[in-house]
Amino acid sequence: MSCDRKVKIGLVQMKCTGNKETNIQRSISEIRRLSSEGANIVCLQELFASLYFCDKEDHTNFLLAEAIPGETIRLLQEIALETEVVIIASLFEKRTTGLYHNTTAVIDADGSYLGKYRKSHIPDDPGFYEKFYFTPGDTGYKVFNTKCAKIGVLICWDQWFPEAARITSLMGAEILFFPTAIGWEPDDKMDVKTEQYQAWQTIQRSHAIANGVHVVAVNRVGREADTVFWGGSFVSNPFGTVLYQASHDKEESHVQEIDLSKNEHYRMIWPFLRDRRIDTYDPILKRLID
Repeated sequence: MSCDRKVKIGLVQMKCTGNKETNIQRSISEIRRLSSEGANIVCLQELFASLYFCDKEDHTNFLLAEAIPGETIRLLQEIALETEVVIIASLFEKRTTGLYHNTTAVIDADGSYLGKYRKSHIPDDPGFYEKFYFTPGDTGYKVFNTKCAKIGVLICWDQWFPEAARITSLMGAEILFFPTAIGWEPDDKMDVKTEQYQAWQTIQRSHAIANGVHVVAVNRVGREADTVFWGGSFVSNPFGTVLYQASHDKEESHVQEIDLSKNEHYRMIWPFLRDRRIDTYDPILKRLID
């Protein structure tokens, strides 16, 4: 496989079960299928190997965690080598006894392990009790030089923070990937659902525009406990145009071609990076300006 400025992105939007092995094997099957359709990079959803266990505080869920790299990553390395596909895989990381992270690993198309990013922004809301499980990441923001592109990986709640996208883009990312697990409450009204989804997509499209990069968000789908994950995985070009959007209620795997030369095109026409006034930005480091 060789990559030029045209890169084919594979997204796997799926339902998860309570069986970790089943989830992993289904994901591998989708990676193989997307590879056969020409995918160069495949991104899996947040915590793809399990149900979204953060809906409650339960110490037994820590048994789902594993080392990164560990058994699952070694298996995915074999699949990456077999299919010649870059794999972005989000897992529950056990760093040591009593210390855990929400972490995404990146595996290159030759099966080599490129490293990991640990989720920086950790939510704590009804149904999303992530602070109970995850220590805030200490890797800093990360960019990975893959065979096909220089990519940045952020995770779910990170997607709401422009600073994370900005820093990762300034580090040279050409594509920002957001493995995600986000959804509605079952009894939410349609106008609430629409507003929430539109806000979620809009903030990420704004990252694409502000930074002149492609954005790929991959969400899960289906009901788990009291959350209906809203799917809606999508790909945006560097000016916020949605090139592909999945449904809200179906499992979907898709290959979307993007043209990385568009990054340069839009950055030249809309020179936001040129006109940044970095000398005026010190106040951003304050919690509140009062």
